[in-house]
Amino acid sequence: MDNLDLHNDLTIRDYQEDDYDEIVKFWFLTNMGNPERGDNRETIRRTLELGGKLILMESKSTKQICGTSWMTYDGRRIVLHHFGILPECQGKGLSKILLKESLQFVKNMHTQVKLEVHSTNVKAINLYQKFGFQHLGEYKVYIIRDTSNL
Repeated sequence: MDNLDLHNDLTIRDYQEDDYDEIVKFWFLTNMGNPERGDNRETIRRTLELGGKLILMESKSTKQICGTSWMTYDGRRIVLHHFGILPECQGKGLSKILLKESLQFVKNMHTQVKLEVHSTNVKAINLYQKFGFQHLGEYKVYIIRDTSNL
C-alpha cells in the first residue's frame, strides 16, 4: 500500500474501553508498554476523567491500531505520553498527522504541552522540534514507580 492509500485508509478516533487489549499489544510492539508503568485500564480511565485524551490512529480496512497519542492533564499542562507509530507504518508521514491531531486537542484546552523523549530517539526529537517543542535544558527526570515502601 503506498502512502496515499495508507493515509486514505486511516481514521483517528478517541479511545474506547474495549480498545484496551489492542493498545496494550500496540504499546508492547512499540516498546512503550511496561507493567511497571501502571498503564492499566483504571489509569487510562482516571486520566480521561481528569480531562486527558487518548487518540488512536487505526486502519479502516483492517481495524489495526497503527498509532497512539495519550495526553494527560494535570490542571496546568498536558503531558504527551505513549506517542508512537507501529514500526511497519513508520516513515510514511503518519506521526505528523497524529501529532497535528494531538496538538489540536492541546490548543483547544488552552494550555501548555510537555513530553519526554529518549535522547537517542533522533527521529522523534526532529519531529517534535519541527512542531515547535523546545528542549528544556539539562533537566533530569526522576520517578518512584513502587510507592508501597513510602
